Amino acid sequence: MSGVGLAEELLLLGYDDKSGKATGSRIGLDLGMAAAVLVELALAGRIAFSDGSIVATDPTPTGDPIADDVLARIAADSPHTPASWVQRLRHGLRDRILGDLCARGVVSDVDETELGYIHVHRYPVLDPSVEAEVRGRLVDALTGEAVPDERTAALAAVMAAIRVQPSLGLTGPAAEDARKRLTEIARSAGFADDGSLEESTIRPSVALVIAALSRAIDAALGSRT
Repeated sequence: MSGVGLAEELLLLGYDDKSGKATGSRIGLDLGMAAAVLVELALAGRIAFSDGSIVATDPTPTGDPIADDVLARIAADSPHTPASWVQRLRHGLRDRILGDLCARGVVSDVDETELGYIHVHRYPVLDPSVEAEVRGRLVDALTGEAVPDERTAALAAVMAAIRVQPSLGLTGPAAEDARKRLTEIARSAGFADDGSLEESTIRPSVALVIAALSRAIDAALGSRT
């Protein structure tokens, strides 16, 4: 793996560049980042969805510390469902990903004190080029300017599942249109229940993992309003 991972990309989209604060559902973002790490491992050929569970197919480290820690946990543990893994992994994951982005110089950790003793951390962007590249890929996918590759289609599928259209700066009808387009991208890639794996340009093994994770996230967040 190179550059930032899918979980880091998702976090950057879910935080305001200037204020350094999360803009949407914290639990939705946490579930999405947990799913994104698993998707990263699926893309790398390290895990698969089999008999209703996430299983390790290749324990070889990828070179990404966060993903490799998760891979080691999956390889050492008994099989668990996607719903179980996203819940297990989401606790503490945000802090670790933020720490990784700080170490890379992508965001900064601003420690402020409120009421004289409460420490509040903000994470404004230092290097906007990373998020700009991610947004550029998403814009091309949403407008149909380019056929999304595996990573972009996977990111779109997770974003649709955790309902982060506001992170794209969209509200009202535009946000709903974006949600529909994200779902269309997921479906055409075989990531949705009514998508076709035979017609998908995405590897079936990856599509199965993402489809299962999307269902788990949707169930955890409850019905859409």
